[in-house]
Amino acid sequence: MAEIQAETRGRLASLADSDLWHSFKGSPVTIASALVALLLVLGALLAPVVAPHNPFDLASLDIMAANLPPVWAEGGDPAYPLGTDDQGRDVLSAILYGARISLLVGFASVLLSILIGVSLGLVSGYVGGRLDAVIMRVADVQLSFPAILIALLIDGAARGLLPRDLHESLALYVLVFAIGFSGWVQYARTVRGATMVESRKEYVQAAQIIGIGPATILRRHILPNVMGPVLVIATIHLAIAIITEATLSFLGVGVPPTSPSLGTLIRFGNEYLFSGQWWISIFPGVVLVLLVLSVNLLGDWLRDALNPRLR
Repeated sequence: MAEIQAETRGRLASLADSDLWHSFKGSPVTIASALVALLLVLGALLAPVVAPHNPFDLASLDIMAANLPPVWAEGGDPAYPLGTDDQGRDVLSAILYGARISLLVGFASVLLSILIGVSLGLVSGYVGGRLDAVIMRVADVQLSFPAILIALLIDGAARGLLPRDLHESLALYVLVFAIGFSGWVQYARTVRGATMVESRKEYVQAAQIIGIGPATILRRHILPNVMGPVLVIATIHLAIAIITEATLSFLGVGVPPTSPSLGTLIRFGNEYLFSGQWWISIFPGVVLVLLVLSVNLLGDWLRDALNPRLR
């Protein structure tokens, strides 16, 4: 136990002395972005605990409390700090629960993109030849289309092939696959270039000489050395995935209304925006902007901090 504590203290000490930590604490914008992102993520994860109400429990909804303004406006109710929508659902609680869906889709789609892109990039860069040419030409073709269009095509094809009674239950999985598949190209191209560089180094050639298989070389030797740029891309891609999910949900092809995300809440509120109930749409939109902006700023900082040319 003492050895584990000593090892933990040693790792914390090395982290405190690292260039990455010094870069982080020296940037007020990065610290503020990290605090905002952490606050939003914790609020989403702890939504069942911190949310004043459960907005999707039909038994607890009060239709007489519909369309209440925020608490500081005339007619506001302290029980609903950010007001209610046309169904009497608490806007603050709906935002917390909706952020959970947005973050879930964002993280899951980024992990899927990493899995596809890193795997294809490793194989393409290490094997080369015709396989490399085929993978890169497919990537070039996909790059010629916007990611949102690819996601729309995949989502539309899935809705046409799946039975109608499964649309709602599988909507979240289809959305994750659509966004994840539309974003693998950047990972594949980056990993391919790094793999081509690493595969020519002496440690890889030595592993080949002693008879280690290609799969082991890729997993144990090359993959750890190409993950740095992947983490930077993933941080920035997370913000793009959240925006893509919000866009699809706003268009009505995202998550089902029974488990709305931030994009769905904005779409619902948009119908009442010009009738005076501005809070139904504005507050989810502000939270979405803060979430995406904070993640983007963290991604920009991580990219600069890991770039040796900027040190």
